[in-house]
Amino acid sequence: MITDPIASFLGTWSTQLLPCTLVFRILISAFLSALIGWERSSKRHSAGFRTFMIVTLSGTLVMIIDLYLNTLFDGNLFILSGLAIVSSARIATRTLFFSSRNQIMGLTTAVALWGSCIIGLAIGAGLYTITLVSFITMLLCLSKLPTLEFFLKNRSNHFEIHLELKNSLNLQNFVSTIRKLGLIIDAIEMNSAYAGSGLSVYSIAISISNEELKKYKTHKEIIDALSTLDYIYHIEEI
Repeated sequence: MITDPIASFLGTWSTQLLPCTLVFRILISAFLSALIGWERSSKRHSAGFRTFMIVTLSGTLVMIIDLYLNTLFDGNLFILSGLAIVSSARIATRTLFFSSRNQIMGLTTAVALWGSCIIGLAIGAGLYTITLVSFITMLLCLSKLPTLEFFLKNRSNHFEIHLELKNSLNLQNFVSTIRKLGLIIDAIEMNSAYAGSGLSVYSIAISISNEELKKYKTHKEIIDALSTLDYIYHIEEI
C-alpha cells in the first residue's frame, strides 16, 4: 500500500473519515480552488473565482460520499466520482465559444475546470501529496507558461492572421506580396461576421518557406511589415 507522505506527517486522523478530517479536506479544497479561480478571474476569463471553487468542492464532496458509501456497504464502487468527472467535462465545454474571428475561446479555462474537479476528488480521497503537486503544476501552467508559449508560437513556421482589407479587389495584391516574401498561404477563409461593414475580412493560415525568414524573422516582424501596405485596414495574428 502506498503511503501518502503528507498524510504520514499529519497523522492517522488525516486518513480516516472523521468529522475533523472531512472539514480539513473541504477547507483545503476551498483554499486551493480559490487560488486557481483568482488566477483565471484576474485575466478576465469566463470561469473565475466562484466557479472554480464550486467545481472543486463538488469533486471533494462526491469523493467523500463515495468513500462513506463504500465503507457503509463494504463496496468498491466510485459511481458518484465518475459522474462528477463526466459532469465537470460537460460544464467545461459550455465555457467554450467562437469569437468573431473564428477562434475557439476559453479552451484553457475549460480544461482547468475539469482538472480542478479531479484535484477535488484527490483531496476528498486524502491524497494530499498528489493534490499539492498537481495544484502547483496546474497553477504554474496557467500563470507562467503563457509567456513561453507566446515565445515559441512567435517563432514557429506556421501562423494564422486576421486580415481586414479596404476592398476585396486587394486580396490578389496581398496574395502576390505574400508569395514574394517567401510565404505560403495554406488556407483562406472569408469572415462572414463582418458582412456589411464595408471591409473584406479574412482568416488566413500561413507557412514560412523562406529560410532567411525562418532564421531571423518573428511573426510580429512579418505582420508589422505587412501592415505598412496601404490597402490593409488592419492585420494581426490570431
